[in-house]
Amino acid sequence: MVPCREDSGFLKGNMFRKSAFLGAVTAVLAVLAAPAHAAWSGLNMPKGVTTLSGEIHSLHMLVFLICVVIGIFVFGWMIVSMVKFRKSQGAVPDTQMVHSTKAEIIWTVVPVIILIGMAVPAAKRLIQIEDSSNTQLTIKVTGYQWKWQYEYLNEGVSFFSTLSRDSDAARQLGSGIDPNSVPHYLLSVDKPLVVPVGKKVRILLTSQDVIHAWWVPDLAVKKDAIPGVINELWFEILPDKVGLYRGQCAELCGRDHGFMPVVVDARTPEEYAKWLAEQKPAAETPAAAIAAAN
Repeated sequence: MVPCREDSGFLKGNMFRKSAFLGAVTAVLAVLAAPAHAAWSGLNMPKGVTTLSGEIHSLHMLVFLICVVIGIFVFGWMIVSMVKFRKSQGAVPDTQMVHSTKAEIIWTVVPVIILIGMAVPAAKRLIQIEDSSNTQLTIKVTGYQWKWQYEYLNEGVSFFSTLSRDSDAARQLGSGIDPNSVPHYLLSVDKPLVVPVGKKVRILLTSQDVIHAWWVPDLAVKKDAIPGVINELWFEILPDKVGLYRGQCAELCGRDHGFMPVVVDARTPEEYAKWLAEQKPAAETPAAAIAAAN
């Protein structure tokens, strides 16, 4: 028996509905299953190693999940509308719905509520980013072409941090050194910034010549170093996150902009106290020499 034209249309419509339904279910399952795949973790925003970066990551995930729910709802409604109320099924536009005051109020109020729900935690994070009160260590960071100076205020310790010798040698034109053979090429320094974990560190940031930017992604901090201006930022590395964290100058500052990395050496409070004690004699030597000469 050969199907008539109406039967053929019905079969096509039924197949289209099934395909659309399966596609929607597959998309939803893919979204829900994504967090379970460790291989997908690199696609997401990294969490970082500071208290602030953890808060920022939580905010990111909250907004992301809200966007996922909105996307599923909107595209799901679109798919159902296109399949169930298409012209071939005899659907007729509902003019009352299009010009409904109630519907317009709903689709205006609901997005406003969603935006407020995202704005409140976002505003809290912005305030937290700028709250450098109750800091336990203050370090002045000065950008130069092309290096950083770190001064531990009230500790008498100050030093410059420049690109490590092996990276500097490999970057020279015609050096013959394979950059891939240099560990952490262009991301290592001769003297890193040493800080204790579990302590709130305040950074006073400025520049001696041009605009630089002090940026360490794992710490969730980035701010411009501007001549004649002192900016500030803070971070508190989690107690279990001892290690080296690398960043770079993130503002075009001249010829060697790409050769002034930032390295933060996070140590336990005991190791930091020991390091600081070792630095103080060297820092006090010039003053002692002048006093002895007089």
